[in-house]
Amino acid sequence: MKLYSVAVAILASTAFAHKEVAPGVIKRHADLSKRCASGAAKFKQRRFERRQESNLNRRSGNSYTIVTESPYYDNLQNDTCVLAPDVTAGPYYWPRSETLRQDMSEDQVGVPLLLDVGVLDMATCEPLPYALVAFWHCNATGSYSSFTGRDPNTDFRELLESLNVTDFEIGTTDLHTDDTTWLRGMWPTNDEGVMEMKTVFPGFYIQRTIHIHAQIFTDWVLHNNGTVKTGNTNSIGQLYFNETVSQEIMALEPYVSHTEINRTTNDVDSVYSEGLANGYNPVIDIVPLDGSDIRNGMVGYITIGIDTENSPSLSGSGGGGGGDGGAPSGSALPSGAPSATGI
Repeated sequence: MKLYSVAVAILASTAFAHKEVAPGVIKRHADLSKRCASGAAKFKQRRFERRQESNLNRRSGNSYTIVTESPYYDNLQNDTCVLAPDVTAGPYYWPRSETLRQDMSEDQVGVPLLLDVGVLDMATCEPLPYALVAFWHCNATGSYSSFTGRDPNTDFRELLESLNVTDFEIGTTDLHTDDTTWLRGMWPTNDEGVMEMKTVFPGFYIQRTIHIHAQIFTDWVLHNNGTVKTGNTNSIGQLYFNETVSQEIMALEPYVSHTEINRTTNDVDSVYSEGLANGYNPVIDIVPLDGSDIRNGMVGYITIGIDTENSPSLSGSGGGGGGDGGAPSGSALPSGAPSATGI
């Protein structure tokens, strides 16, 4: 079985309206990541082995089984992606469209991607239960839900100029064109600090490498009417893929039909490069879902470290729970997750 991974990558906010992270914060996160490296390795190994055992049990009646070579897990990354306490989330951040669910793919076509996310409290190096993890990313041809009327092949600054917008504020300035919610979702970690999210492999848009936005809250509550109220964000950043993985997936439909612009690769993406210099590692470890071919689907493992002693606010947070907001039929929040009554 082949594992796709990379040793070093980036912590990120987006290139647009990017805020520099103070050197002291960078050093603090690097120190925290090193201190928790052993705990992160054990955390990821438990999740990986549990999934492998589940796969073998589920497929025992089929004509094939997944065989795991002994050094398999040794290739998984043992370090932790410590996301920055930053205040930018990218121009397509729109919290009103965030929906509480574990499958955010909706009707979008693409290679299935199951994100296996572990969250660590970097103050204790222990798993962090009941942290709300939100994701959003573009579809196979570069568009974001809620912004489908905006051309993903047009530079965002040119878009603002064409709209005569001079005071753009992420998450607040209303540029959305519709109420679609695909490829946006959020779900809390369970009592073991783990959550899963089903989606599809992202495509790309102008001047950016392939990425997924991630945001984590420890201050949140689910109301009876199905909406989610979030307080301060503990971390925000972007997750990436090895270029080997991206090249293989981009050769498939519908990704290969996106020919209007050239794809920006990791090595020339400015945000990725900044993170590489800072020594962070938010590159997702990829494992083929069927044990042999990532083109049929993949599991992406990532461990995110949260600096719980720093909780800056993010413009636009506090609404949350767009769309249906509540847990879908058949899904239940982890026992112990925060909730409120009478709202």
